[in-house]
Amino acid sequence: MTSRRVCVVVSSRASYSRVRTALLAMQAHPDIDLHVVLIASALLDRYGSVLRLMKADGLEVAARAVTVLEGHDPTTMATSTGLALLKLVTILENLQPDVVVTIADRYETLATAIASGYMNIPLAHLQGGEVTGSIDEKVRHAVTKLANLHLVSTPRAALRIERMGEDPDTVFVTGCPSIDLAVEVLNSPEVEIDVVGERNGGTGCRLDVSSDYIVVLQHPVTTEFADARSQVLESLHAVRQSGLNAVVCRANEDAGSQGTADGIRAFRTDDDTDRFLYVDSLGPTDFLRFLHGARCLVGNSSVGIRECSFLGVPVVNVGSRQTNRERAANVIDAAADRAAVYEALSRQLANGRYAHDELYGSGQAGEKIAAILAEAPLRIEKHYVE
Repeated sequence: MTSRRVCVVVSSRASYSRVRTALLAMQAHPDIDLHVVLIASALLDRYGSVLRLMKADGLEVAARAVTVLEGHDPTTMATSTGLALLKLVTILENLQPDVVVTIADRYETLATAIASGYMNIPLAHLQGGEVTGSIDEKVRHAVTKLANLHLVSTPRAALRIERMGEDPDTVFVTGCPSIDLAVEVLNSPEVEIDVVGERNGGTGCRLDVSSDYIVVLQHPVTTEFADARSQVLESLHAVRQSGLNAVVCRANEDAGSQGTADGIRAFRTDDDTDRFLYVDSLGPTDFLRFLHGARCLVGNSSVGIRECSFLGVPVVNVGSRQTNRERAANVIDAAADRAAVYEALSRQLANGRYAHDELYGSGQAGEKIAAILAEAPLRIEKHYVE
């Protein structure tokens, strides 16, 4: 049998974490000819070098394209979507894949889906069928209607996709590949560096990972982008009030990211506690090991919903970005207000660790995804199923 040419479009450090084990399984599969395309913030060093991570994992890049415009507002997000579409058309024309894989719900995901659809290339979508706040849900469901294969994380996500009129034979519950990394961390949880940040461009305090610490990872909410600065400041002040050390991670490249960065910068300038470390990026496994040792995660990243549920890490989920997403008992929601965040954080610090939960999978997602992409029938046409 001729190997199936599979093109995976990776657009950010988070997307790489979400698909890493699937990429490694595809590379090892005898019936898959893997081609990885990097676009958007995956090529920006300030968000972490995905190129470096891939090289360390023994993966090659088939093509790359810079598609992000500076500006960090809704206009630049829309324009970046169009730019990604234009460049992906040329890349896909050159690669001639049998199937394209796109991930989750970012604007680059939508560009990938549109390019594949109009070029008559079957599309496989990872992590569809989930519900959240912000524009992410619109994008995710739009991509579902453009996709031919649906590789989802939970049974409820699969049911939602079927209710959207998709053929049940094209919907597969695989779990989330990032849980595969969490399994590695549970099996080997020790953080390999004594002082987090020195090899990762960290600035601020020197943080001994054997001490109690909190992780802050808060992204802008695209539908509330004008409030990004004030929202992250509310969380940071609540964390400072806890009296614990903290590591503050850089936000993603969505509309409002400049406001988030400005808020972090303003807090750092005014803070004199010498208890905060600021890092741009940690590798996927390093980050999860470090997160596994934290007393709590504060912010609005989906890592709190997915990986932290598996690891049992307490989470304070701030604001509306993850509204209605399936979550385990480890998550407490709080409004983007320092009093509300501090109250929820105090509860989580008192609660301590949570039980391990396999809501988003048990650790075999990468191999399942590779097998489906190698064997599932590929069709371009699709019809609404009553």
